[in-house]
Amino acid sequence: MILNRNDICWCGSGKKYKKCHLEFDEKLNKLKNQGYEVPTRDMIKNEKQIQGIRESARINDGVLDLIQEKIRVGMSTEEIDKLVYDYTVSHGAIPADLNYGGYPKSVCVSINDVVCHGIPSEDTILQDGDIVNVDVSTIYNGYFSDASRMFMIGNVSEEHEKLVRVAKECLDKGFEAVKPWGFLGDIGAAIQEHAEANGFSVVRAFGGHGIGLKFHEDPFVAHVGKRGEGMVLVPGMVFTIEPMINEGDYEVFIDEDDEWTVYTEDGGYSAQWEYTVLVTETGAEILSR
Repeated sequence: MILNRNDICWCGSGKKYKKCHLEFDEKLNKLKNQGYEVPTRDMIKNEKQIQGIRESARINDGVLDLIQEKIRVGMSTEEIDKLVYDYTVSHGAIPADLNYGGYPKSVCVSINDVVCHGIPSEDTILQDGDIVNVDVSTIYNGYFSDASRMFMIGNVSEEHEKLVRVAKECLDKGFEAVKPWGFLGDIGAAIQEHAEANGFSVVRAFGGHGIGLKFHEDPFVAHVGKRGEGMVLVPGMVFTIEPMINEGDYEVFIDEDDEWTVYTEDGGYSAQWEYTVLVTETGAEILSR
């Protein structure tokens, strides 16, 4: 679509093009002509959409705060699922996981060697020494948010405490690498370097993703990479960073019976933290944590 300066901007802001994304488009087109991979317009959120994602994120964070308060030894993962469902719907929202692609529960709870997509069950009981990822996703007024936290249950071994800590450090280093007019590869490089420097590996088979108007949007956010490579990051992009860090090899497999649960190939433990992130004019902002 070719717009004149006084046309309404393509982004849906209601502003004139010259006051909104004209200079932005000129800069992006210049980079594209230089051979860089640039985002499409549907990856860029306007102010109204960002506000909607923020409101969804507040509920999403509230769910995780509740789990952080309640999680304990002897709790079933089904109890966690009920807490997530009840809190979410009581705030007028919908658990994004529920029935997504046939997923049967409201949250993913992944313990020890489960990398992601662990399905809650009455039969799965949290034990002393477990490390647990709780991954919460929320739809509110049509807007999506997504974040996860690790929890250490009871007396966790020193090596697994380190795994959880380094995984969080990897997430934070990935977030710190987000800069307007930087690159997706900057994020992956920061995560990979820190994980491997601490003797851990980074899962390749899964990554972060665009989010906001749908649960999973472009771009795919790899957690390994090289600086200065990959898609250009621009203000208005919203995506998750969610590195999965393994104590052993990075290879994983999906349970053939439930077709969801992802395990480490070698049986080693895995840890993951996740943010929903907004690229701003001056840096980046965590919307859900």
